Amino acid sequence: MASQWLTWANLLSLSRTALIVPFTWLLLQEYWLAAAVCFALAVVSDIYDGKLARKYNQVSQLGGLLDHGTDALFVTCGCAALAVLGLINPILPILIPLAFLQYMLDSRALAGHALRTSLVGKVNGVCYFVVVGVVVGAELLGWRWLLLPAAVFAWLLVASTCLSMLDRALTYWRTRNPENK
Repeated sequence: MASQWLTWANLLSLSRTALIVPFTWLLLQEYWLAAAVCFALAVVSDIYDGKLARKYNQVSQLGGLLDHGTDALFVTCGCAALAVLGLINPILPILIPLAFLQYMLDSRALAGHALRTSLVGKVNGVCYFVVVGVVVGAELLGWRWLLLPAAVFAWLLVASTCLSMLDRALTYWRTRNPENK
């Protein structure tokens, strides 16, 4: 079990976890340059953790759960800070962890099963990072004209997250009740 945890990929995911509190604090303090650096480090670690796991044949269900859970926590905290600052809606940071919890439970990840992904869920996962990155970048560069499109995009993510959760719930219900197909 210890060797399953002690991989370069998992250490990279854990490094992203270590960025969550400083990133959130930097956002709330409106230290945009430092927040942008934290955000960039998180994105790079997210890109390379999976590549490392595949390169060294260390792909595991535990690693996948750690990677996705870290992503969900990072973007949830980032979106929550941006919502506190009034830059995006306050609903998105509530929905992200709910969608992740549903995804995890539906996949039965806690019982050791692989995560069952969906296209909409994957796109949403990337888009959560995009909305945070656009807002941080807009504030850093003084491109405030990007804040309105980012806010609209955050509302679209609320809608797509709700649709994704509804689709996952209906799929689960149909598979549990074959006569309802």
